[in-house]
Amino acid sequence: MTTQSRAVYRISGEDRVDFLQGLVTNDVAKLADGIVYAAILTPQGKYLADFFLIPDGEAILLDADAAQAPALIQRLSMYKLRSRVEIAETDITVTRGLGTPPEGAFADPRDPSLGWRGYAGQPGQDVDWDALRVAASVPQSGVELTPDTFILEVGFERLNGVDFKKGCYVGQEVTARMKHKTELRKGLTRVHVDGAAPVGTEILAGEKPAGTLYTQSGGAGLAYLRFDRAKGDLTAGEATVTFDG
Repeated sequence: MTTQSRAVYRISGEDRVDFLQGLVTNDVAKLADGIVYAAILTPQGKYLADFFLIPDGEAILLDADAAQAPALIQRLSMYKLRSRVEIAETDITVTRGLGTPPEGAFADPRDPSLGWRGYAGQPGQDVDWDALRVAASVPQSGVELTPDTFILEVGFERLNGVDFKKGCYVGQEVTARMKHKTELRKGLTRVHVDGAAPVGTEILAGEKPAGTLYTQSGGAGLAYLRFDRAKGDLTAGEATVTFDG
């Protein structure tokens, strides 16, 4: 199955690695080993966009959500200044599938259950990706990942999207402070859902706000919860939500 909602850009120029290294959450040097998942944050440490970086000879491909891509590229261009970097849109189509990656494709670095991503015309497969995301607690751009998101609260460390040894990047100080907290009090987690509710429905514990329900599949869902309130049966519209904790 072709993923229609992606846009792929080519970043070239001799400063491309250093340029990205100072901006994104992951270590761009890991491109020597293959695909890299990363995000760009605000100076206050909040999410702006997530994407994949892919080695492409003397360039780097950037695979981003198509709806976020224009603002992301505008942000990168703002930071470019005098860096010897060029950013160009491509007509590359992203394909996805399960099993052993075909030649030229890359295993999805977020979770083994998410299969592979192709950038060279590899035939894709028709897969219920939402079901796999819910099962593996993987957030999606523009759904669970929103401008209010702190990336550690949605599992970016578990998803191999952040590196704490790479040095400075935009939003790094806030992210590092959250890393060294004893415990996160809020975050994205998998829940049981009896019934259904629109994505973005508020979750209530009695009359108190306890979080937000997002993608649902097969009686499970992804929810952003306040863990101190996520006890017993919770409600999200007409649905009942339970969190095992």
